[in-house]
Amino acid sequence: YIARRNKFRLVGGSRCSGRLKILHDQTWMSVCDAAFDQQDAEVVCRELDCGAPVQVLGAAAFDKGDTHMWTQEILCRGNESKIHLCPTNSSHKHSCSHDYSVGLVCAGLMRLVGGNSRCAGRVEVLHRGQWGTVCGVDFDMADAAVVCRELDCGEPVDVVVDAHFGSGSGAIWPNRKLCTGSESTLKNCGSVQWGSYLCDHTKDAGVICLGARLIGNSSCSGRLEILHDQTWMSVCDAAFDQQDAEVVCRELDCGAPVQVLGGAAFGKGDAQMWTQEIQCRGDESQIHLCPTSLYKNHCSDDNFQGLFCADRQNVRLVDGNSPCAGRVEVLHRGQWGTVCGDFWDLADAAVVCRELDCGEPVDALTDDQFGHGSGPVWMSALCIGSESTLKNCGSSGWSTNVCTHNSNAGVICSGHKPSRLAAGFHLCSGRLEILHDQTWMSVCDAAFDQQDAEVVCRELDCGAPVQVLGAAAFGKGDTQMWTQEIQCRGNESQISFCSISSHKHNCSSDNNVGLKCSDIVFIMGLVMTKVVCPGYTDLRLVNGSDSCSGRVELQFFNEWGTVCDACWDMRAASVLCRHLNCGIAVSVVGSDWFGEGSAKIWADVFDCDGNETKLSECSISSWSRAEGSHTRDVGVICSSEGILLSKNVEYILSIRLVGSGGDCAGRLEVFHSGSWGTVCDDSWDIKDAHVVCRQLQCGVALSNQQVPAWFGPGSGPIWLDEVECEGNETSLWSCSSPGWGKHDCQHKEDVGVVCSDFKEIRLTEGCEGNVEVFYNGSWGNVCWNQMDRDTASLICQELNCGRSGDFSDSVSRVKSATNWLDEVKCRPHDSNLWQCPSLPWGQNDCDGDEVAKITCSDHVPLRLSGGEGRCSGRLEVYHNAVWGSVCDDQWDISDAQVVCRQLGCGAALRADGNSVFGAGEGVVWLNRVECRGNEIHLWDCPFSLKNHTDCSHKEHAGLTCAGHISPPQTPPAASLSIPPVLVIVLGVVLLLLLVPLLILIQQNRVMRRGRRDPETAILCLIQCVISQVL
Repeated sequence: YIARRNKFRLVGGSRCSGRLKILHDQTWMSVCDAAFDQQDAEVVCRELDCGAPVQVLGAAAFDKGDTHMWTQEILCRGNESKIHLCPTNSSHKHSCSHDYSVGLVCAGLMRLVGGNSRCAGRVEVLHRGQWGTVCGVDFDMADAAVVCRELDCGEPVDVVVDAHFGSGSGAIWPNRKLCTGSESTLKNCGSVQWGSYLCDHTKDAGVICLGARLIGNSSCSGRLEILHDQTWMSVCDAAFDQQDAEVVCRELDCGAPVQVLGGAAFGKGDAQMWTQEIQCRGDESQIHLCPTSLYKNHCSDDNFQGLFCADRQNVRLVDGNSPCAGRVEVLHRGQWGTVCGDFWDLADAAVVCRELDCGEPVDALTDDQFGHGSGPVWMSALCIGSESTLKNCGSSGWSTNVCTHNSNAGVICSGHKPSRLAAGFHLCSGRLEILHDQTWMSVCDAAFDQQDAEVVCRELDCGAPVQVLGAAAFGKGDTQMWTQEIQCRGNESQISFCSISSHKHNCSSDNNVGLKCSDIVFIMGLVMTKVVCPGYTDLRLVNGSDSCSGRVELQFFNEWGTVCDACWDMRAASVLCRHLNCGIAVSVVGSDWFGEGSAKIWADVFDCDGNETKLSECSISSWSRAEGSHTRDVGVICSSEGILLSKNVEYILSIRLVGSGGDCAGRLEVFHSGSWGTVCDDSWDIKDAHVVCRQLQCGVALSNQQVPAWFGPGSGPIWLDEVECEGNETSLWSCSSPGWGKHDCQHKEDVGVVCSDFKEIRLTEGCEGNVEVFYNGSWGNVCWNQMDRDTASLICQELNCGRSGDFSDSVSRVKSATNWLDEVKCRPHDSNLWQCPSLPWGQNDCDGDEVAKITCSDHVPLRLSGGEGRCSGRLEVYHNAVWGSVCDDQWDISDAQVVCRQLGCGAALRADGNSVFGAGEGVVWLNRVECRGNEIHLWDCPFSLKNHTDCSHKEHAGLTCAGHISPPQTPPAASLSIPPVLVIVLGVVLLLLLVPLLILIQQNRVMRRGRRDPETAILCLIQCVISQVL
């Protein structure tokens, strides 16, 4: 018998379907399909309270799993109440692998009947062995959410009552208590009084759940799967067109289709394939309402259908001058409508603010505060406040209310920022700017008075107004000007509630208004100001040894949050340290230094030049592509006196290597007099490089010759030249040099260093190709032995090439390349390849055809064609299964720098236009690429992606990169080299000089005149001429 203490469960499907697992001796085990039959299934489904078994599935129908295998024969009669009452045959054990784990589908306690799929229809529940319908009175979207979840049918699309799917028969089981929407099963919705409610079958409730889904980056883009016969199936791209896409995007509440993608653009997946032609007209509400043809397309795994829809937005706020304030409108069946204000409160507002990512609710408004609106009044919501979306709140049903547009609901969330004070020394003083039509505008001083100031200071939680200042007291700014008269009474809670007159003042930026409010802290007669970043109200370094080292945290309104490491660099750290009066930035570190935060993660990318005096002067670009995890929290160490560094970084105070993507290779820069500068390569040799590597704790220097501008030319001052080290110094400052700033160099002579501890990883074709690592001075291979998909996915994530990847075997790109790594297998907690277990460097059991090759799933490949080698040529990108060119409009060296970095080709030497490398064939995919130069991939830059028919074949972009990141070869010894043309020119000049001189010599011989030897004088003259020319 199976032990009484043993437990079991179904995984990989829903509560009542999935792969069967038994807990035996504290270990979960899958069950061999040969050891399990229909009678055993009867008992399992009964014990799970899931009705009768529908299907017993073998051959790992619900995935193979990775657990041990139960192989003993289970011998149930079928009438047992629990599985542990069934005997087992311990003497008979099947030989079974994970390919034969058993799966089970039970009927469950609920079903949808009369629809076009199992995810749409009349709701029926099993109670006391009898199927009955559910009364539609008070049945709403919250109830429907539970039904769809229990049936593994995704999100609810609609609730229909009045026997929309036909009248049922038998008992009517009324739901007398509303579900909150978060329950896992309808039985958990609270007390239910079965059979005692006055209802008939004309009021049977029905539910429509999603019959399609997109698997990919978001709920509105990805590989298309449709539900057919209780199975999710991928769709063949030949069976799907634009009209079908219109229906799917509408069904998912994702707006209009943006792009229909074939060729397994979102990965191949492992579902079965739907190959019948789908023939939607385009106006259907669900894909299952579309007819299909009997013709089946021939489709392989390379032909999965993908789809981009515009976006999913089920709720919005309108006419409040920002996305976080206004009249509440919801999208239903493709049409926007309002929400009834009856019983509307802060619990309802909290759901809206959360759904829109607008913070906490500030106010819940009724009686048309934001205007009447138009269209239907869709719903009257009854939320408890914890729902994830407004559609999951209780309601009386769609359009079943008695409201008019005179009582529309409105919301103001904390993310709503209708006014701000800019360029002041504190959050509560500065130039007034108001948000109008999603644009910040300065305010004309003639349009603003003391009553208006009362409202602004109150809105910003800054007390009372102290002074209203005109004549651009806080600078002119660069925004547009608001010139209409603002007419506040003074008691409004926000300036957006004040009336305005139609009169407009004639005002320039010399007349914008400024404001000082009273909420400024005075200590011992001094104004204690705060650090104010754009949108952020304070900052701090936490969990360090003092206030000048720690994890970076920024405050937005009253909420503190951390900053991701991809949003931050050494230049931003330098500004932060300067702003906090903490000296210079020593290092930017990860969460392993100061621990992981626990609050919100801010994803704004700080783009500082490094010479700003405060963080508020840095430009900010939202958002970062980096993973939103506290494992990526950034920390900063500043050079404040008394700081105790736990990792012996006292010598890292003022040198760095930049331009390689790692800390142990790059262009050498030193910090002096408040700014970073470069070092000239005059007299630079391996001994100097050794000192740099030792100071940075990066091993020994690999480059045995000078490396002029190998990592690209720097900018700013050239601080050092003629550096001469013995090689045993612990710091560059112990070496001799002429002094700070004394040089005769240009930035093309900036020195670079490669240390032995420099490690890098790349895929040879950008986001696909052989895996290669740089170690100990050379690029080598990674073998695929024991590699799994998790390892491949981690490499893709580390290279910002998407969330997942597939791997296969390949041959080495360079036959002589070292096999650096083998048996690499990353664990769930590893964040980069270097943390993953593997054999030691250089040890492997790898033949020439066992090199790992990875293809990342969420990227657009690129290549260079028509040049010399893979690091120069015409830029081409792979999109929609077609290689296409890039137009050279706005193409510059910053764009080229990003491409070279992505391809692992070093620094960009040149950005070419006008089809220098020849015109490409076919489409032009990209145009107007606008990179800053510090992006990791081209896809992080703004650009236009479509078929650009307006770009001629004479305008294709190209570029030339420095080459692979590898130590440079020893250059030939210096020698004088004169071009042949110059030699010919010099010969002609000398001949013209010699002819008259020879004539003069002959004349002097005849006349025997002169006080000095003319031959000697002429020869001296010739020698001088030659020496000057050469």
